[in-house]
Amino acid sequence: MQRQQAGIARTGADKPDPARFKDRQGRRKNKRRCHGGDHKRTAPARLARKRPASHAWRRGTVLYKVRLKITIWVGPRLTRKPDGPLRKGWTTGACAAAAAKAAFEGLLTGQIPDRVTIRLPKGQLPEFPTVAADVAGGTAQCGVVKDAGDDPDVTHGATIIAAVEPGPAGSGITFRGGPGVGKITKPGLPLPPGEPAINPMPRQIIHDNLADLADRRDAPLDLIVTISVPGGEEIAKKTWNPRLGILGGISILGTTGIVVPFSCSAWIHSIHRGIDVARATGLTHVAGATGNASEAAVQKKFDLPDQALIDMGDFAGGMLKYLRAHPVPRVTIAGGFAKLVKLGQGKLDLHSSRSQVDFADLAKLVAAAGGGAALVGKVRKANTAAEVLTLAEGLPLAELVAHRARSVALATLGGGAIDILVVDRNGVELAFTARE
Repeated sequence: MQRQQAGIARTGADKPDPARFKDRQGRRKNKRRCHGGDHKRTAPARLARKRPASHAWRRGTVLYKVRLKITIWVGPRLTRKPDGPLRKGWTTGACAAAAAKAAFEGLLTGQIPDRVTIRLPKGQLPEFPTVAADVAGGTAQCGVVKDAGDDPDVTHGATIIAAVEPGPAGSGITFRGGPGVGKITKPGLPLPPGEPAINPMPRQIIHDNLADLADRRDAPLDLIVTISVPGGEEIAKKTWNPRLGILGGISILGTTGIVVPFSCSAWIHSIHRGIDVARATGLTHVAGATGNASEAAVQKKFDLPDQALIDMGDFAGGMLKYLRAHPVPRVTIAGGFAKLVKLGQGKLDLHSSRSQVDFADLAKLVAAAGGGAALVGKVRKANTAAEVLTLAEGLPLAELVAHRARSVALATLGGGAIDILVVDRNGVELAFTARE
């Protein structure tokens, strides 16, 4: 198959902007500013599109089942200085969904489109240019080049290739991992051991977009989705995957389909501005949350207005230190179990790349909660905090974590009324410490 240079999708300051994409021959040469090191690789070539002479997989109006295979080619780590606000980008999950949908379209029509539109979880309808397109021998494949915007993402420049082939009847969609995609080997992650590291939301995005196309084309939805990443094993060495027991490659990630560029100073600045607005409007209670699930939980628990919700993220210290100088009568911190374990261990930056759970310390807390010697030993060797939570089921571990987190937060705040709300991944309350 012929190969041509792949173009990279650019995004706007406020949202991914497919209109700024150049043609598929890659005549735009983007430059990207790197944060934390460059990863230089040869840019992947684009495969020329071919139409099969005959559709062996199709007989009259009967469409046979298809098998989906996705490959990610890792492109260059580019350097580009933003000329305005930080640009958002696309997740690997969104790119995989776009590539898969275009490849499926190729099987159904014999022609892969130049551009493909997908629906993201919040209703956005981004359009992606396609590359590496080919339809031949009863299979179709297509690619989408990932642009991570101005986020320091090691998968920036990757070309995600989706190949579609016949699959078992009645199977629905099954996800498999090929070379370069990690395999989960330890408990405590969103998926069980043995599964490829394709997170639940990317799976859902892919499923929903393929299901939409299948409905419109009156086609079956029995697919096997295989994702592989040439070079992914090397990329994974620069991530936390090996420590988490995700071996052999990277993870396919993304909850919204959009990459929000990472900027510590910009994020902390927005936290400060949120507190300023809350104070200016006379609010007496603000809540900082580590993520969407905890934010929804704390808003529901206290019936807080949107202006009272502070997008704290991982920057607990940034929020608490500002509140110390600019006080609000009541403060609540809401977060997942692992994040608040780290806060209780004295860590004020909760990001996984800058602080980790101390499992030896957590084992002592399990013992204090009533755990026996065997359980304490398992906790010391645990892979994730979520695994510990499962191991310690029935013990008041979350309550102890909440109390410790409150002590650290109170000391950082310098006194005052502060609550801690611990939630699970679905936003269900695990523990709550009331203000004093």
